Amino acid sequence: MITSFQDLIDSRPPWSTLLIWYLRGIAIILIGGGVIYWARIIGIVEWRGLWFWDMPVALQGAIVFFAVLDLVAATGLWLTVSWGTVMWIFRCFCQIVMHTAFSDLYGRRPYEIAFYLLTIAIYAGLAFLMDRENKANAG
Repeated sequence: MITSFQDLIDSRPPWSTLLIWYLRGIAIILIGGGVIYWARIIGIVEWRGLWFWDMPVALQGAIVFFAVLDLVAATGLWLTVSWGTVMWIFRCFCQIVMHTAFSDLYGRRPYEIAFYLLTIAIYAGLAFLMDRENKANAG
């Protein structure tokens, strides 16, 4: 029975399990994003009042790029393979560069950038805690 905060901490799953849950949660978000991008491409939904075929070429290219990348990264994250994490972090940095260095084309989105940086920081923290736990159990 959990009667204190320390009991809650002691009864938590291993950090590796929490990291897997976290990566799969991010994968679900990416699947949703990928589906939305594909819905824009095939003409089910518009974006900021524009249909895909009416958008500038730079926006069309970004939408196609992220439509593919989101689903590839989501697959890798769900399977918890290393390339999935690499693809997801690459995707985050592409979005950050898009909305900072090329903000005149793609617009500024400070909340989205903060979200990407926060998710990467949480991943790094969970990976660090998992590594520390694995070293403690091994040695």
